[in-house]
Formats: sequence, C-alpha cells, structure tokens
Amino acid sequence: MESEVTEDRPISSPCVNICTLDPRRNLCLGCFRTIDEIAHWPSADDGWKRAVLARLDQRRRAESNEG
Repeated sequence: MESEVTEDRPISSPCVNICTLDPRRNLCLGCFRTIDEIAHWPSADDGWKRAVLARLDQRRRAESNEG
C-alpha cells in the first residue's frame, strides 16, 4: 500500500478501515499509526504527515520481518 505524495495534492490518510489497536504495541493493526498520530492527522501539516508516513513504512517492514 504505497500512496504517491506530491507537493500539489493533499496527503491522504493512510487509514485502511481496519481500525483496531494492538494493545501490546499501541498501534492500529490496519494503518500502523499510534492513537496520537490518528487523532492529530486531520489538523497536521504536510511535513508532519510525511514524517508519519515514513515511520509507517518502517513499522510495516519491521512487522513483516517479525512474522
């Protein structure tokens, strides 16, 4: 699930409608965001959103390496 991010388009939420928090890792099982990242997303600037998206990629890779 890679979304193209360009400067002239708004950055979409990475939500995939699997909204369940893993209590062990405190991450959403669908999008790999923390509850704070989810809550802050609508009001965040694009720089913050890009930083979160980079962390999500790292989290997904770590998850696939564990499994």
